[in-house]
Amino acid sequence: MHPSDDSAPPFNAPAARRLREALGMAPGHVAYGMRASYGQHHVTPDTIVAWEQELASPTASELMALAGALWCAPGDLIGVARTLREHRLARGMAPEDVARTVGVEIHAYLRMEETGEWRGSERQSAALAEVLALTPPDFATVTGRDEQLADFLRSAVTTRRQAYARPIAKLVPVDRVRLDDVLQEMQLEYQALMAATLSWGGGAGQDTGEAGREFLEGILDDFWTRMRLR
Repeated sequence: MHPSDDSAPPFNAPAARRLREALGMAPGHVAYGMRASYGQHHVTPDTIVAWEQELASPTASELMALAGALWCAPGDLIGVARTLREHRLARGMAPEDVARTVGVEIHAYLRMEETGEWRGSERQSAALAEVLALTPPDFATVTGRDEQLADFLRSAVTTRRQAYARPIAKLVPVDRVRLDDVLQEMQLEYQALMAATLSWGGGAGQDTGEAGREFLEGILDDFWTRMRLR
């Protein structure tokens, strides 16, 4: 295991307890299984209790062993994955396996995982999304592309949306037809807000102008919501 790969991932303590109880196992049984089958000789029943009570969290290697002892996938014990590394751990994959599947050198992959800046090609990006089962919003977040995507979206709705459809499609794995429809829908809504700002006088126009600013500020979440509904 890579040295930086054993820090604690987000741990779903309630899920761990539910899985243990569903199997009819006491904390001691789980601890014994981790020691006997996975070499986690330091794990005791008190360790299991502390994890379940959120007084401590298992490291990546401990979580893998715990999943084995509970007969579940590592992802069943991980909370909401927030980073590329956490999504990989949730899939129970070694970094070498992801790098080989995606088609990048292991040192380059580890660097991208560490920095949160994905530099793979369009083909490699599609392979990454597939191997880690990343949704498009997850892909944008874990590869550090949220900010750039939001900038593209703001430019698309405020200028010529057609000029930004291709860059957006290259940035995140989305269906081009759905993307074009959503960008048109969002641009029309934004233009309607701006037209109302110019048409109304006094407070009403000011309120509508504020609505336009809020539209642009929340454009990323709005975009993904519309994409899901298409």
